Amino acid sequence: MIALAKQRGNNVWVYNEKGSVIFSKSGVLIGYTGNTISVKSNSGTIWVYDDTGRVLFGK
Repeated sequence: MIALAKQRGNNVWVYNEKGSVIFSKSGVLIGYTGNTISVKSNSGTIWVYDDTGRVLFGK
């Protein structure tokens, strides 16, 4: 479960409810829920990831 997502420079860091890093992605944070996170890449594509960092889709 995603508890928090933070933008740090050019990376987005994703944390669980215990405060541990689950994964990080390069890009700009668009938004997140408990189950997904949306990140805009340098190319302009918005990628949606699940709570394990796996790509669900891009648009």
